[in-house]
Amino acid sequence: MIRWSAAIDALLVSGHYLHSGQQLSKQLMPRRSNLQTSEKKTPDSRGQAVLAAIIKEHLVTGDAVGSLVLSDRFAHGHGWSAATIRNVMAELEEAGLVEQPHTSAGRVPTDKGYRYYVDNILGEARLSRADLKAIDAVFSSTGIESSSPERLMEKASHALSELSENVGIVVSPSLAENRLSHIEFLQLSDRRILVVLVTTSNIIHNKIIRMEENLSQEDLERTARYLNTEFSGKSLITIRAEILELMKEEKALYDRLLRNAILLCDMSLDGEGSGAGEVYVDGASNMLSKPDFVDVDRMRDLFRTFEEKSRLLKILNECVSRDQPAFRGDVNVVIGREHPASSMRNCALIAAPYRIGFNENPGTLGVVGPMRIEYSRIMAMVNYMARLIERRLSEETPLY
Repeated sequence: MIRWSAAIDALLVSGHYLHSGQQLSKQLMPRRSNLQTSEKKTPDSRGQAVLAAIIKEHLVTGDAVGSLVLSDRFAHGHGWSAATIRNVMAELEEAGLVEQPHTSAGRVPTDKGYRYYVDNILGEARLSRADLKAIDAVFSSTGIESSSPERLMEKASHALSELSENVGIVVSPSLAENRLSHIEFLQLSDRRILVVLVTTSNIIHNKIIRMEENLSQEDLERTARYLNTEFSGKSLITIRAEILELMKEEKALYDRLLRNAILLCDMSLDGEGSGAGEVYVDGASNMLSKPDFVDVDRMRDLFRTFEEKSRLLKILNECVSRDQPAFRGDVNVVIGREHPASSMRNCALIAAPYRIGFNENPGTLGVVGPMRIEYSRIMAMVNYMARLIERRLSEETPLY
């Protein structure tokens, strides 16, 4: 069931509308855009009311909305004749906010129409009790409290997908930007070594490396003490850069401790300096059931985007960094042609950043769906789950 702002419902039922330039409800979260309408084509309060009604009806039915449907909706409002509604719909079409799929059909919102709706009409977004209960049930299920961050993010992407009935995506913060708190080495068999790396954000990263020569546990402990003393508090990407510089020094050839430190640290951080976090995607098959995606070639291209980590990371990073740095509580919405990637031009992406401890490089979570999506509910869901992940991983105070 689609949930709507009480201000919008009251407006459409009573037939009253606000003075030009007023918004139906206070915005709490920035929603960035590069598809702004010009001032000359900005709809007045009648236009806002009709646009909201078209979008509400279209989100429910998926059909083009005709003037007769709107006449019924505004039947009890003063001054809302059928001719008035047709004129307002024509003005919205001229402004590029709605369009006719074909001659004699009703209107459907364009990406610019959805953008105007999100930026200027949609009010404060809050989750229903049912959604809150469902999300909290996922995160309080047996073992999730004490499970790994990877398992938590996997659960989060599944919850986003299941509750939104679209695609849920979670990107972990880049390990490369995390700062080292402690590192340990544990000797295994066959010259293998378990590396346990603890960051200042309390993230524990385990990795098994293989050395060409045997190192005793005593050698490993001595090396770990050196690294903890020299590099504690520095980001992993900085440590890697400094280790590469040390490798060029002649001293590294003759100092056994330094040589071991360089080798162990270099292998431990191999692949961790790329700046890319892990990507968890769930529910891509949900797109197959959407009537909005009937073009097989476009659907194939969209699925390739979900499969390619680098493309997906680029899209999400662009979303959360548009126009200004991301900050807590900032929900970002990218709609239709705002997407640089052609595979996403029929989609809406609703995303929010989250941070773990003092990590300056945020993670991201979001939902990808058709432009005909429940913006208010999904925005609230994404924001709540971003804060929930922060609390779980950073042991912050309760949200509400």
